[in-house]
Amino acid sequence: MNLSDKDSKLIWHPFTQHQTAPLNIAIVKGKDALLWDENGMEYIDAISSWWTNIFGHSNPYIAEAIKLQSEQLEHVIFAGFTHRPAVDVAEKILRILPPDQQKVFFSDNGSTAVEVALKMAIQYWYNKNTSKKTIIAFNNAYHGDTFGAMSVGARGSFNQPFESFLFEIKSIELPTSANFEQLKETFIQILETQEVAAFIFEPLLLGSGGMLMYDAVYLDELIALCRKYNVLCIADEVMTGFGRTGKLFASDYLTHKPDIFCLSKGITGGFLPLGLTTCTAEIYSAFLSDDKLKTFFHGHSYTGNPLACAAASASLLLLQNASPLIDALVQLQSQFFAQLATHPKIENIRQIGTVVAFEVKTFSTSNYFNQLRDFLYQNFIARGVILRPLGNTVYVLPPYIITKQQLAKVYNAINEVLDLL
Repeated sequence: MNLSDKDSKLIWHPFTQHQTAPLNIAIVKGKDALLWDENGMEYIDAISSWWTNIFGHSNPYIAEAIKLQSEQLEHVIFAGFTHRPAVDVAEKILRILPPDQQKVFFSDNGSTAVEVALKMAIQYWYNKNTSKKTIIAFNNAYHGDTFGAMSVGARGSFNQPFESFLFEIKSIELPTSANFEQLKETFIQILETQEVAAFIFEPLLLGSGGMLMYDAVYLDELIALCRKYNVLCIADEVMTGFGRTGKLFASDYLTHKPDIFCLSKGITGGFLPLGLTTCTAEIYSAFLSDDKLKTFFHGHSYTGNPLACAAASASLLLLQNASPLIDALVQLQSQFFAQLATHPKIENIRQIGTVVAFEVKTFSTSNYFNQLRDFLYQNFIARGVILRPLGNTVYVLPPYIITKQQLAKVYNAINEVLDLL
């Protein structure tokens, strides 16, 4: 019995309806932008394995850092103890974030990084004896699958069974030139209640919501309004961080900076799970007290895991010299974007940094459950290309080290599959 057959008997996979899904492909090896399955089939990983792998599979520098750390210290409780890899990561990440970011809280993934940020923002006001509990978020947002993260994400099919357990928020439309003046009026009305604790957003690019892109000028103005009304701003850079949008962070396009950052995915180069939530000294100071009830009572067993921190520290060192790689990928994506832009079977093609996305034209609604999704996915896979459409939204989000020839194969596969429609 091969691995895929054994898997089908034993394992429950994420975001998978096992009643109708085909067998999961068993991957046995990865190198750079390529993956190989148990039958020897080669695939180009054009989505960076759920947007995590930025420097290629089995990157030798990161792998060596993990190996060396495993021989020194694999894990230690992070309450009351610390270690060099965690300190190294904190130093490196604060060096490249806005200067007002002063403290780093460790967790395990993007959802927990967001969960920490929300609890941090809410308790900040609680510790200051100020009644501020409302959270503002964008429609179509996705911030993760824990309960707080689901609460600030779009309500719909993904979280419908849990809706009665989610806390209420105020949601606003994604800003455009057409709606911004009305949106701003609505935003101000919410802020004027003086009950808003925080505004959380994915800066410039909503990932799981459909690779939706919007202009920094609008977000800047919303953050400026939050400053005026004394509201904390949380940037969920789990997907957009570490060069994805062409700059180190999407927030680097902004004049007004967030108070809290949520980071994960690319931080370890795709090797090990790690989440970070960073904040300003002002936020941190609200938790300093002789009153132990003002403590931030949040933690995970593997908080600050030394192996994950070693991977992150190595990945962040690679990132210091990655600008030429990122710039080259941005240019390559732009070239292929231009060639694809006039294809009659797509619409709304768009690019930000290393990410290109578009909708395949359909007679039904464009959403995650569009029936084109399975047809597209399976035909891409058959051509040795891993693209995971969000319904009829196709996006290309490759590791920075992908070659021009490999990216050409990705776009050739896209054209071939579109010609089947």
